[in-house]
Amino acid sequence: MAVRKVLLAEPRGFCAGVEMAIKALAWMVRLFPAPVYCYHEIVHNRLIVERFENLGVIFVDQIDDVPEGAPLMLSAHGSAPEIVTAAQAKDRFVVNAVCPLVTKVHHEARVRAEKGYTILYVGHAGHDEAVGTLAVAPDSIRLVEHDHDLDDALATVDDPTKVALLAQTTLALHDWEGVASEARGRFPALWTATRNDLCFATTNRQSALTAIAVRDDAVVVIGSANSSNTIALAKVATAAGCANVLRVDGPDELDLAGLGDAAVVGVTAGASAPEDVVQAVIAKLAPTEGVELVHVTEEDEYFPPPRELRELIPPDDRTISAAEVLTGLVRAPE
Repeated sequence: MAVRKVLLAEPRGFCAGVEMAIKALAWMVRLFPAPVYCYHEIVHNRLIVERFENLGVIFVDQIDDVPEGAPLMLSAHGSAPEIVTAAQAKDRFVVNAVCPLVTKVHHEARVRAEKGYTILYVGHAGHDEAVGTLAVAPDSIRLVEHDHDLDDALATVDDPTKVALLAQTTLALHDWEGVASEARGRFPALWTATRNDLCFATTNRQSALTAIAVRDDAVVVIGSANSSNTIALAKVATAAGCANVLRVDGPDELDLAGLGDAAVVGVTAGASAPEDVVQAVIAKLAPTEGVELVHVTEEDEYFPPPRELRELIPPDDRTISAAEVLTGLVRAPE
């Protein structure tokens, strides 16, 4: 059965932090001869990583793998303090592309730890962002990945008047709200940030997807399997009542047979998925009645480039999108 209509979520795709990080790495590719190094994936998207690898970027998991004096970028997910210190050694030119929202969580963790709080951190074990945040105050932070982890974490609380709650920015709302409610019930003095730690872009994409998930027969979520916010979107679609949810990196992974008899298909993209891939997926779906844009909110957030690059790149960075910068890069590895 042919797809009749695509409901396209808006907003979707690149968030402000991803825009900043991708552009920053792209500027480095233009400024420095290959290879440029990046500690961990710049963003969790396989196709973006492959594009940069084709441009001569080498992604490493150990700082010691970066030669002395080499240009090095630290990923958008944030790095442990000791990693930042190690990166800056050996005369390397280091650009820290950490998302400002992650920096905010690191700051909150550091301040609460200094004040003697036990910090409950809701996040996914092993995720780059969680690893970096836990390293900010390892003696004070307790990772809570699932509801059943909460009892063990709470058993380590010495002072019930000094408990704080922080979260990985890319979580789904339901991953955070259950733990938050339980913690508030046990600790009336629980400290939380004035604005919760969940990324506004992640929340916006989940809201837009919820709006279309109740109207369609199937949902296609575009993004990589190691992208926390992409996986969160798939969970949101299921929770909203859509029984057929497919997660794909791009059109090559989209099995139209997997859509069954779906006549109306919702499409969205995780915060690190490029728009050209979204359009390629829609082209493969080939809806006979076209695409309906389902708009939920405007996003006009802009994060300036990392300070290490600001004097080296064009002053009109704000007017240039990450997609445009990527398209303009054609250098092959040397």
